[in-house]
Parts: sequence; structure tokens; C-alpha cells
Amino acid sequence: MNTRVLILNSEYPPVGGGAGNASAHIAESLVRKGLEVTVLTAAFAKLPREETIEGVRIIRLPGLRRKEDRSTAFEQLVFMLVASIWGQFWLAKIRPQIVLAFFGAPAGVAAWAWSFFRRLPYIVCLRGGDVPGFRPYDFGRLHKLLGPLLRLVWRRAAAVVANSQGLRQLGEAFEPHIPIQVIVNGVEAKQYQVTERKWQPPRLLFVGRVVYQKGLDLLLKALAELSATPWELRIVGDGADMNSIKQQAAELVLSGRITFAGWKPRESLPDFFQQANLFVMPSRHEGMPNALLEAMASGLPAVATQIAGNEELIEEGKTGLLVPADDPVALQTALQDILEDDKRRKSMGLAAQQRAINFYNWEIVADAYLQLIEQSLGNS
Repeated sequence: MNTRVLILNSEYPPVGGGAGNASAHIAESLVRKGLEVTVLTAAFAKLPREETIEGVRIIRLPGLRRKEDRSTAFEQLVFMLVASIWGQFWLAKIRPQIVLAFFGAPAGVAAWAWSFFRRLPYIVCLRGGDVPGFRPYDFGRLHKLLGPLLRLVWRRAAAVVANSQGLRQLGEAFEPHIPIQVIVNGVEAKQYQVTERKWQPPRLLFVGRVVYQKGLDLLLKALAELSATPWELRIVGDGADMNSIKQQAAELVLSGRITFAGWKPRESLPDFFQQANLFVMPSRHEGMPNALLEAMASGLPAVATQIAGNEELIEEGKTGLLVPADDPVALQTALQDILEDDKRRKSMGLAAQQRAINFYNWEIVADAYLQLIEQSLGNS
């Protein structure tokens, strides 16, 4: 009989960001390896309450999510409660042998609650915002509130996994008595590969949520000092800071050089990567950013902040440039250096693409999860 795996995540494509995308690729890869995979996620708009995609059975629980690209703390709380209670009905029907819970909360809390009624091991997959110490300007108060519960969730888990070394270190600082493994993110390289690209004029691309964490305010400050360079910037994404970023662009007289494309479905992203010739990621915090991996797979060099996740992906001077976080002057210097040298950008982009193909494909990631699943079931 095939091993039955349940993936629990409040977001799943076409809803959500990096964690939902990772869940889908891992689920589909595990199916190809012969496992039986079901996903429990939150309902959204008119998406079917149940469907099968690429061999993965997807069940959407009732919820209150209103936006495709992000959710509120209250919406996450609702999912946690619905999954903890209503999910019991589906457990009886699916009879999974193990659960992959993406995020310590809300999914990890639901899996922890299930474990009191069923002998069902679960693996907590840490993604960033669920780890105390990550983005304290956004989550500091919430982490203080949830901290004791998260410790209980982690301690009862069969395993705890982070998607970067930096996130593991943050997790170990919060709970040093629990070993945390690292299984990185992956990328579907063929989906993003580009055969031809124009390297002049400089066309910059940012993909992600438009929030304080992503550091777009720093990027605009840096670009404002490069008015003599004929750069263009396209911002693909949406978020709570969109109006303030647009206002900042207007104040810095940059509006004519910036295109705000808004949030786009994942299948349309390859076109944006193809039209660019430099990726920028000035984030203040990251786990392991899918967008940066996708940029690498498409053959784009990157200028990014030297933070967890980014510094593991980028080989300084070979596939891109790393600058200190929260430092617009250093960001300006790096941008000026690389924007003036299209041959260097091209060579860095080729190296980045090769690195993504060789080390960050979803089959490698799925193999690591499969090994962990087998290990956890053997110990349960």
C-alpha cells in the first residue's frame, strides 16, 4: 500500500505565495514517487471544494479568505480552528499516515490538536513568519502571544524543518532543545528558462508582496541617486504598502520609470522574468525566497540584501551581488556597478541559471522530504 501523506496549508495555488507554491511542487513530486497525497487548504472564492490536480487530491475547507495573495491574522485563526475541528472528519476518510504542516501556525497547531485524538505523526515545515524573531516589526506581538503554543507544537512534532540555514538558526534560538533540519526551496527550472534576452537598456524586476519586509522603500532611495542611468523598474505584486510606495516614487520623481504591474498569477511570471535583465530583492527578512530562485532559473543576475535565504542562494560576484540590509547607499553602489556592465550581468545570469538547475530543483527537495517521511514513520 502506498504511503498516505496529508499536506496541511492555509494556502495552495492559485492562492497564496511561496509556501503554497512549495506545497504544490512537493505534493506533485511525492505523487510521482508513488505516494498518495491529499492537501487540506482554505476555500477561496469560486474554487472547487474538491478537485484533483497532477494526481494530488485537494480539499478546501470553509474559510474567510478574501485576497488571493495574502491573508489576515483573523483569517488564519479561522483556518486554524476549522482545520482543527472540521479536519477531523477528513482524517477519518483520508486515513493519512503522516502530516506535513506548512507553518507552525496555523497548520502546525491543527496537526498538534489532531495528535491528541489520533496517533498521527506530523512534520512542521517552518517558512519564516511562524518563527519568533522573524520580522519582529510585523509579528513581534503575535510571537509573544503564540510562543508558548508554538513550543508545544514543535516538541510534539516528529520533525521540524526550516527552508534555510538562517531560519534554522532563528528557530534554534527560540527553542534550542529541538533539532531543526534544513530542506531548501526548489524551482521548476524549465518553466522559467529564457533562450533570448536583451541586456540593454537596464530593466529591473521585483516580484513579491509590497510590504515593509521587502525593502522597496530602500530600493527607491537607491534608484533616485541613479537618475543618469537609463534604468526601468517593474514591480510585480501587491500589498499593504502599495500606496506609500507609489507616493514615495512620485516624491522622488521616479513614477515615469516604474511600472506597477500588480499581483499576477504564477503562470504569467515567466514573461516578466524574460523582459527583465536584473532582479532586485532588497528585503529586510526572508526564509528562502521563491521569487529569487525563479529569477535565477530564468537566467537573471540579482542584487539582493545579505540576509538568510538570499545569501545561501547567491554566490557573491558570480551569480549576483549582496549588500547589507537596510543600507540604501550600499544598494545604490551595487546597482550602479552592475547596471553599467551588461556583459557582467549576462555572465552572472548564466551562472545563476546553472546553479538553480543543479542544486534547487523540486525533485531533490521531494527526495529530502521522502527520506524524512520514511524516517518519521519508522520512529512513530
